Amino acid sequence: MNRNVVFTFFLFCFVTICRGSGTDIALDAKATLLHRIDSLNLLIYTCLLTLTVLTIWVFKHRRVSWLHETGLAVIYGLIVGAIIRYAGSTNHITHINVNPEPGTTYNLSVPPDMLRFHFPASLPITPGDSPIANKTYAYSFRGEIVNVEQNEIDLKATFDPEIFFNIILPPIIFHAGYCLKRKYFFRNLGAILTFAMVGTALSALVIGALMYGCVQLMPASLASSFTFLDTLYFGALISPTDPLTVLAIFSQLKVDVNLYAMIFGESVLNDAVALVLSGAIQNYETRYSHDGGFEISGFLGAIGDFIGIFSLSLLVGALMGCLTALMTKFTHVRDWPLLESALFVLMSYAAFLIAEVCELTGVVAVLFCGICQAHYTYNNLSSDSRNRTKQLFELLNFLAENFIFTYIGVSMFTFPKHHFDPWFIIAGFITSMLGRAVNIYPLSFLLNLGRKPPIPVNFQHMLFFSGLRGAMSFALAIRNTVSEARQAMLTTTSLIVIATVVLQGGAATHALDYLRIPTGEGSNEESEALPYRDVRSPPDIGLGLRNLDAQGPFYQIHS
Repeated sequence: MNRNVVFTFFLFCFVTICRGSGTDIALDAKATLLHRIDSLNLLIYTCLLTLTVLTIWVFKHRRVSWLHETGLAVIYGLIVGAIIRYAGSTNHITHINVNPEPGTTYNLSVPPDMLRFHFPASLPITPGDSPIANKTYAYSFRGEIVNVEQNEIDLKATFDPEIFFNIILPPIIFHAGYCLKRKYFFRNLGAILTFAMVGTALSALVIGALMYGCVQLMPASLASSFTFLDTLYFGALISPTDPLTVLAIFSQLKVDVNLYAMIFGESVLNDAVALVLSGAIQNYETRYSHDGGFEISGFLGAIGDFIGIFSLSLLVGALMGCLTALMTKFTHVRDWPLLESALFVLMSYAAFLIAEVCELTGVVAVLFCGICQAHYTYNNLSSDSRNRTKQLFELLNFLAENFIFTYIGVSMFTFPKHHFDPWFIIAGFITSMLGRAVNIYPLSFLLNLGRKPPIPVNFQHMLFFSGLRGAMSFALAIRNTVSEARQAMLTTTSLIVIATVVLQGGAATHALDYLRIPTGEGSNEESEALPYRDVRSPPDIGLGLRNLDAQGPFYQIHS
């Protein structure tokens, strides 16, 4: 009898535990599945980067010039994105439709940051289960739902835009500043600052004004979703250039170092200028323009915000760079090169984070931190730390840039908030070219009035041709895609980036030949005076150029 009671008691406990653990087992299975999807997503991008690296090796071996590896990375991304989008998946996201209670006050244009979903206590649905206790779940805001039937793979393949700003962009911008310790950059500093600051602002204004006029001629549904500040924001985000492909070819063929310096310097600084300019436009909309109209006081205030944010961000970066230089100079941390390198990396990244926390611009801060680190801290580092930091940031820059170009291709199919409007896209292509022309030709004319030697006309044409769009434009466009206007901007920006990288990047060598820009003229000192960013060129490129005479006059070394 006692045995039966004990057996019944243990059986009851076992059944109760199994019932209670059924939910935990289901949740564990869900977590395991999500982990596998995350791993699959990362594996896809890892394979894409691996394929890009192998393709670079093939290009290096075969001396392919009609297509650059960055353009091919975009094409790889497009192919994989199409496969993810249209291959189909049975793993759909479960969802519950929730409606606000009557009388609930909320702003539809700016939805709440979090939803608290309350489940009141209730009786069990299945007989024999335990009663359901009071529970409240929190759901974070992800944006407007376009495709309700989106599956987990599509969702996981879409990265949080903040990843670009906080993880991927800082090493790219820092590496650019870390490579600016070159005399030809400072020799052309006046032209670089003119193109990067005045030219970028002028280009943004021209593109914004022209796009606003074009939008007013479009269907009323699209015109009603755009304001002048929206088109001006589009002008700011599409104005920065990212001529990675052109610069790699320049380095391989040893193009004139002054032309290289102007293109490289402008591309570095106009990223920072565009980011601050876009922030100033947003500040004007939120702080000054309450009725959507133009206010002279607000316009002057936005200019003051631009100058103040840029200057303070520069100061933060410079102070962090100088502080790192003092720490490495007056301490014995150099006795442990690993700790010294770790301190260098952390202090550099801290400059970005401090600026962001203080509502400044981290990109500007980390750029000028890199410049100061190159000028002051680099000379205080031990030889091991010099090599380690230089190679580390070169590797991070390479991986980050190729990842962004790959993701641009993938996101064309997996990102759920694209808005394809052919008229807006065509207008975006035309106005971006006009904005680039306004940046280069009038300012080159003004610079040549007092510049010795002047900027030749063929150099001006190459400066215009080098206006490829890249990482910064895409990152600014994908940061906010709530409204229909911002979705149209993202789609147009993505297409402009893809077209310029693939077409203009592949035609760079032909453009040099057509414009009769001399190549192979740089001496060893000159070639080392600028960052060597071409990963395709062989180590003995200087010897290889002597054997390229048979390939045509373009490859001959001019005296």
